[in-house]
Amino acid sequence: MADRGCPLEAAPLPAEVRESLAELELELSEGDITQKGYEKKRAKLLARYIPLLQGVDPCLQTENRIPGPLMTAGTSKPQKSRATNSRDERFRSDVHTEAVQAALAKYKERKMPMPSKRRSVLVHSSVETYTPPDTSSASEDEGSLRRPGRLTTTLLQSHTSVEPWLDRVIQGSSTSSSASSTSSHLGGRPAAAPSATTALTGLAAHTHIADLHSAPPDVTTGLVEHSQYECPQVASVRGVPRGYSRSVLETADGVPVNSRVSSKIQQLLNTLKRPKRPPLKEFFVDDFEELLEVQQPDPNQPKPEGDQMAVLKGEPLLVGTPGPPSLLASLQRWGTTQPKAPCLTALDTAGKATCTLTYGKLWSRSLKLAYTLLNKLTSKNDPLLKPGDRVALVFPNSDPVMFMVAFYGCLLAELVPVPIEVPLTRKDAGSQQVGFLLGSCGVTLALTTDACQKGLPKAQTGEVATFKGWPPLAWLVIDGKHLTKPPKDWYPLAQDTGPGTAYIEYKTSKEGSTVGVTVSHASLLAQCQALTQACGYVEAETLTNVLDFKRDAGLWHGVLTSVMNRMHVVNIPYALMKVNPLSWIQKVCSYKARAALVKSRDMHWSLLAQRGQRDVSLSSLRMLIVADGANPWSISSCDAFLNVFQSRGLRPEVICPCASSPEALTVAIRRPPDLGGPPPRKAVLSMNGLSYGVIRVDTEEKLSVLTVQDVGQVMPGASVCVVKVDGTPYLCKTDEIGEICVNSIATGTAYYGLLGITKNVFETVPVTADGAPVSDRPFTRTGLLGFIGPDNLVFVVGKLDGLMVVGVRRHNADDVVATALAVEPMKFVYRGRIAVFSVTVLHDDRIVLVAEQRPDASEEDSFQWMSRVLQAIDSIHQVGVYCLALVPANTLPKAPLGGIHISETKQRFLEGMLHPCNVLMCPHTCVTNLPKPRQKQPEVGPASMIVGNLVAGKRIAQASGRELTHLEDSDQARKFLFLADVLQWRAHTTPDHPLFLLLNAKGTVTSTATCIQLHKRAERVAAALVEKGRLDAGDHVALVYPPGVDLIAAFYGCLYCGCVPVTVRPPHPQNLGTTLPTVKMIVEVSKSACVLSTQAITRLLKSKEAAAAVDVRTWPTILDTDDIPKKKLASIFRPPSPDVLAYLDFSVSTTGILAGVKMSHAATSALCRSIKLQCELYPSRQIAICLDPYCGLGFALWCLCSVYSGHQSVLVPPLELESNVSLWLSAVSQYKARVTFCSYSVMEMCTKGLGAQTSALRMKGVNLSCVRTCMVVAEERPRIALTQSFSKLFKDLGLPARAVSTTFGCRVNVAICLQPNRLGKLAEQGTAGPDPTTVYVDMRALRHDRVRLVERGSPHSLPLMESGKVLGAGLSYLLILPGVKVIIAHTETKGPLGDSHLGEIWVSSPHNATGYYTVYGEEALHADHFNARLSFGDTQTIWARTGYLGFLRRTELTDASGERHDALYVVGSLDETLELRGMRYHPIDIETSVIRAHRSIAECAVFTWTNLLVVVVELDGLEQDALDLVALVTNVVLEEHYLVVGVVVIVDPGVIPINSRGEKQRMHLRDGFLADQLDPIYVAYNISGFPGVLNVSL
Repeated sequence: MADRGCPLEAAPLPAEVRESLAELELELSEGDITQKGYEKKRAKLLARYIPLLQGVDPCLQTENRIPGPLMTAGTSKPQKSRATNSRDERFRSDVHTEAVQAALAKYKERKMPMPSKRRSVLVHSSVETYTPPDTSSASEDEGSLRRPGRLTTTLLQSHTSVEPWLDRVIQGSSTSSSASSTSSHLGGRPAAAPSATTALTGLAAHTHIADLHSAPPDVTTGLVEHSQYECPQVASVRGVPRGYSRSVLETADGVPVNSRVSSKIQQLLNTLKRPKRPPLKEFFVDDFEELLEVQQPDPNQPKPEGDQMAVLKGEPLLVGTPGPPSLLASLQRWGTTQPKAPCLTALDTAGKATCTLTYGKLWSRSLKLAYTLLNKLTSKNDPLLKPGDRVALVFPNSDPVMFMVAFYGCLLAELVPVPIEVPLTRKDAGSQQVGFLLGSCGVTLALTTDACQKGLPKAQTGEVATFKGWPPLAWLVIDGKHLTKPPKDWYPLAQDTGPGTAYIEYKTSKEGSTVGVTVSHASLLAQCQALTQACGYVEAETLTNVLDFKRDAGLWHGVLTSVMNRMHVVNIPYALMKVNPLSWIQKVCSYKARAALVKSRDMHWSLLAQRGQRDVSLSSLRMLIVADGANPWSISSCDAFLNVFQSRGLRPEVICPCASSPEALTVAIRRPPDLGGPPPRKAVLSMNGLSYGVIRVDTEEKLSVLTVQDVGQVMPGASVCVVKVDGTPYLCKTDEIGEICVNSIATGTAYYGLLGITKNVFETVPVTADGAPVSDRPFTRTGLLGFIGPDNLVFVVGKLDGLMVVGVRRHNADDVVATALAVEPMKFVYRGRIAVFSVTVLHDDRIVLVAEQRPDASEEDSFQWMSRVLQAIDSIHQVGVYCLALVPANTLPKAPLGGIHISETKQRFLEGMLHPCNVLMCPHTCVTNLPKPRQKQPEVGPASMIVGNLVAGKRIAQASGRELTHLEDSDQARKFLFLADVLQWRAHTTPDHPLFLLLNAKGTVTSTATCIQLHKRAERVAAALVEKGRLDAGDHVALVYPPGVDLIAAFYGCLYCGCVPVTVRPPHPQNLGTTLPTVKMIVEVSKSACVLSTQAITRLLKSKEAAAAVDVRTWPTILDTDDIPKKKLASIFRPPSPDVLAYLDFSVSTTGILAGVKMSHAATSALCRSIKLQCELYPSRQIAICLDPYCGLGFALWCLCSVYSGHQSVLVPPLELESNVSLWLSAVSQYKARVTFCSYSVMEMCTKGLGAQTSALRMKGVNLSCVRTCMVVAEERPRIALTQSFSKLFKDLGLPARAVSTTFGCRVNVAICLQPNRLGKLAEQGTAGPDPTTVYVDMRALRHDRVRLVERGSPHSLPLMESGKVLGAGLSYLLILPGVKVIIAHTETKGPLGDSHLGEIWVSSPHNATGYYTVYGEEALHADHFNARLSFGDTQTIWARTGYLGFLRRTELTDASGERHDALYVVGSLDETLELRGMRYHPIDIETSVIRAHRSIAECAVFTWTNLLVVVVELDGLEQDALDLVALVTNVVLEEHYLVVGVVVIVDPGVIPINSRGEKQRMHLRDGFLADQLDPIYVAYNISGFPGVLNVSL
């Protein structure tokens, strides 16, 4: 065993210890555990054999100590002695804060990469302070691991200086599921030299290693790769811009040394290399019939061990005592016998009494309102209201007097009051849901005050505006002058003791929906009687109420029970509490109040404002009712409040927490000893046990406990039990957490109008383990989670609405909030403005924490606070936070009394409307149910595959177009072998026939060319090349021209003199720095001996600006063809063989590879012949072309096909559309083009730019009904959504619904498929075939390189169209060109595949390119791409590998011979696929999902870098809204693709580079990002803020 810091011999150890140590060694060697984790586990194993381990953190020694008090950072400080010595030390209110601080002490020096913000978005500049130190040695270290051949002694020496920085990075970063190991050294000591190769092993595992077989060069970075081994190179190699040295540029993957972004990603990579902390069974097999498996329970998890609980019954409700029989009878009694007795005192914001309502006034005003409602409101001579109708009460929180009058007035009139909040604006949080409730209740009348009615939003008519989702309402102002005094003998016959509904209280559910809880008259009376008995209320007592008087405990105590007992209520408005938090204490003192009704928030505010207030006394209080006593932070407020105010007369037994819910009303309340209450109890519960729903009293570990206080005894007349949360309501065991259920007449009766959920909640029948019901009366679910403790006291540990089930463990939102509050909250965020909720992502709850950031908090401080919150929650709760967001102050939606509207906050988060100013996503640590990474299985041999297909009845996936030999006369075919001969023949036979017509941006013809004109211009160019250029046959000539006839003439001029033309896109005058080096590179790589161009471009190539980008002295001969003399060529060159090279086709692929392919004369003529037959091109036809003419099919259509077929081509340069978007469509209409070609970029430009101008175009006479086929030319999977939008948009201009189709070509063959020709009998009818049939393919199967057909609407289904006419979403099938053969081959075994099997598309055709153009004639690449042979079956045919994945499927369509047709479906490029988690992803699929995530995402591109998925999105909106997209992007990629996004980059529109064909240049984007050249708005690094290996065990 290697010596790892302890000179211990293994021999004397027991066998089981030695075996465990050997297992640890194996885990460390395989990377399954980190060095630090190894040391910790090893120390635990050896602790009993060694007194002190060398090299082990001393704090680890405490983990094996004898049970005793835990020594933590928080408890080491001396504590101030308490006034009451009987209180146990562990019940101190600051125990949670101490636990948090102790947990954070373990992460003290750990940092994480901070998000990057653009300066315009930053409030405080702090990004630079978080920029990791980038050194050249670190960059060299990265680069060496990517190129093993360069690992030298110098590198090993340089690693020593890098290691301390890497160690700091690793300590400051989080963990992930990556299984690679990391060098981590105790004490920060540098590693030995041999560890250099293992320090960043994860990088090498997922990066591109230099291949011995050179591929076409990558030109995205402009760097040269130097290797120590000799290898033939491809001609188009990476070029180094002049003025740059290798020492500066040569870093890992071409990233500049000074790149801030690359260093942060490196820091993120080091974070993700460490193994995830829990050894969970976290994977499921994502294959065919797989489903997300539920996480298996931990066999070591705590389980309930107690006996089954019994139903707990409260004391009997004392009914029959002297007193009124009902609430209204009480009101009448006190209103007539004690009219001067004060009932309610309202205060203003200054704390002065504005109105004292006596019982006499309450009675008389309520009678007036009842009389008015019943007799003075009519509609068409019929009463507007009848008994039982619902009426909305809309009163502000500052006017309890009028609310009380309205409430009792409705009861007297036998109407059902529905108290709601005042809608101040049309966008109030939850206002729409309240409107739905009013509509479902049939509310037509709203009662309010004159002042409130004037403050409501008004419509233009002056009436109250109709709010969104609200029913039409009539508004009645109930101030005295608007009411009618009833006759003296009038008295309402109200029935207020039966089962009829008394009032409806609204409740907002966890999902944000609002329901109405109905409370019957009998329940109302029983609730008042129970509260009177439990609280010992007597007549003439004074109650101070700080709560909302319209609902919950504020209504039950302050409006209902107070009237029954003739109490005096002093109402403290919320506005006064904000101004003077001590106001309620002052009123208790001045009114000698006997009871007070508060929340823990009010107590906390009082503590902050009590300094200097020495003249207050709370000795008059006998009950201080804490309405939210069940919340985790209430115990802290209660204890702190008692500590401060005990010296001012507050007795400990006065504090009475209670628990309540809208459904069950008051559930339990603590009673003082003089009312028979037992002593208060508190419990320190293991947080780990709570997460499994088990009660474990923890006296030892303070870092993972929850201290809860009892909420008293069961209410009189009630029975309580605790049932399991999910499924059948079985009784819980005595040590098990469940939902508290109440059986009492004093509960709500139903959800109004919702019978289904009413039965589930209000008619629950708890059963024993044997299934026997515990009672013949139903129970009501309270929505409270808790248990019954000693002395039959009720303990509440959370609410069902705040329950978050992550995996198999349960966490309460209030507990998480309490932990966040303990992390120095006052410096950075507002204490009462923290929201915690869960969102469902990937079939599991994910925790989201949102807080309001203080305006004076710096970017750096806020980020550090967020990091500490993540660490604290992980340590205390052992759960990861999915997203932590900070929003500006006062931007979260508010509840009526100042709290956060949780459901509205969640809705804004999911809709991308939260607008945070800081976001931290941590999916790597909390998403543990990802699909199992695909394991590469031994491939089935090609012979076995063929046999398997035969057995399954599947044919080999092979198809071909029509045969060419039977379609044309062989003599004519030989005549057309050389394009130069064709042009001469046409100039002789049809000299004046027009071939080309060039349009400018205004739509006017700028240049034309007939057959004879083109022939003569070509002759002049050829003569200039021979005489001025001194060129010989076979020399290469670069043609640097703008799109036009000059380019075509120069091309044929080269053919006339035997030179090989190379078309090159000219540099952009405003962007020479980036475009000119590419031109220079192509010229050099193609070994061009001469450059032909126009006069303007010639000056540009030799200008001073060009000299700054390239060395202009190294240009070959540059000839200006604008003023060449009219000279006739002596003799036109005729190639000795059709296999002679005709031209070179250079282009940069979407993966950044510059490749030049060779096209022979035979291949060129065969290409033109196939296109002519497929598109039916004849001299009488006109086609419109809006393509770039520099490579691929665009070049062939622009320069070759017109000469070969004789048709006229209307040339529209795509660049001209930037100034006139309608140019192309206008040209198609003007020249009545039957066939037109365009690119996706042109189509997108028309769709976006002309979307609102179709009417104007129609007025100008644009008519597209002439179009038979509009073909989109691209080398990518068809963009069905774009083509479908184009078809629908321009349908109004006459574009046929099935005109748009797609093409498919690639580097090895530029035209494999074009638009479908007419098939079978349908051709005779002049139609292109029936409507396409859609097949649906499982996207998950595609990731495994399989095709699986599924039903429509199936999850993860991707629709594929059976027709090239694009009418739906998905992939299009394309018709194969004449003379082309296609087969689907396995990407690795190279064996043929069966029908509907996914593989690489191989093509055999006369117009295949003959190979890559290389300097040394590299044959390996040529043979691999252009001379491939099947490994089994037909091994003689020569195929070219396209590099694209696809499959063949036989359709129901028939061709002219009556045979069924084979459809080719193109899935995507192999070079662009992302290999993640062992599966193959196509970027377009991920990008489509991301674009769909939010309306502000204009465009998206994804790429990987060292196994990190990076998503770049263009924001089409305000910069301050950029951070909304981070969570949405992460969510959608997880949900739909099971991938964790490593980095989210928000950029401006237009940043993602697009080539001339409309294809995204993802590798250019990647290099720009890594070099920090994108100027991003925001860069989010989706990681966790702490190393998961540092656990606090529960």
